[in-house]
Amino acid sequence: MNMSLEEKINSDIKTAMLAREQEKLEAIRAVKAALLLEKTKESGTGNIDETNELKILQKLVKQRRESAGFTVQGTAKILQKRIVEAGIIEKYLPQQMDSEELREKLKQIIAGTGLPRLKIWKGHGSRLERAGRQGRQQNDLGIVKQLLGG
Repeated sequence: MNMSLEEKINSDIKTAMLAREQEKLEAIRAVKAALLLEKTKESGTGNIDETNELKILQKLVKQRRESAGFTVQGTAKILQKRIVEAGIIEKYLPQQMDSEELREKLKQIIAGTGLPRLKIWKGHGSRLERAGRQGRQQNDLGIVKQLLGG
């Protein structure tokens, strides 16, 4: 049985509380709070799809990495805390593919379409995007363009 992200977060909060892991608990609670805020938005339906969950997690990791980049004298503890929190939150993201794995997955998607290369992005962009989400973002577009001959 595959647990939803929300169930996994709740389970991990209990585990962190029992183990008295304060840093981990704070990071996981931040994830839970962000997901809850998204669920209860005025325009929200009360449910969050997997795509939005991933975006939220990526945003939280990015925030912590960026705040860790702004070091001021005497803030070594805060810097370390942000780095640890980012690492904890990253564990909820899917494992990223390396460039070769991503290239192979994109080749399979492109070959499976049977369309001319120029029309592929229009009809199958979301599939390519989902495959790319597990890759390194800065390289994804370059690999897709290369495979499509663009």
